[in-house]
Amino acid sequence: MNLAQRLTEARPSVRWHVANALSKTLYRRAFGAFGAGSVLMNPRILRGTDRIFVGSGVEIRSQVWLACEEGGGPIVIGDRSILGDLVHVHALDRVEIGSGTLIGESTLITTANHASEGDRNAIEPMGAIRIGDGVFIGQGCVVFGGVTIGDGATIGAGSVVLRDVPPGASAMGVPARVVRAPSADQTTTP
Repeated sequence: MNLAQRLTEARPSVRWHVANALSKTLYRRAFGAFGAGSVLMNPRILRGTDRIFVGSGVEIRSQVWLACEEGGGPIVIGDRSILGDLVHVHALDRVEIGSGTLIGESTLITTANHASEGDRNAIEPMGAIRIGDGVFIGQGCVVFGGVTIGDGATIGAGSVVLRDVPPGASAMGVPARVVRAPSADQTTTP
């Protein structure tokens, strides 16, 4: 077994230490910002890293795809956020993910749409995405451009978010609809 195979098949703790070493060296130099204590494990695709800004204490799990198209972005990820395995963030416009936000595995966050006419391979911007602080997005969701998800909101697994979700609300479904409005405490807290 060669070194590459040993690292690939290593226990999760060993892979974590390798990712931590890369995060402290390579990623800090390649990204627009890469905060202290942040770790990026085994990314699938990284594009436009100079326009990707990662806060402190962020955990970005395996096979994540972070892509800022030419002239697009930026992608801003707040402190202490977690992006699960296979999360795909694709930015033609600004994508902002707040602090303390958890994004479940296999979620797509995109500000791009295929062109409606002409070149079928062309993509068009759909508008910026803002995901607030302390948001929970379940696994397998899709969040399209032009959407704001308010602080403390919850998005159910497998939902497709096409409209804004108010702070503290819970939304689910295809398309996602608010199923629980925020309580009075949540709407008055600064």
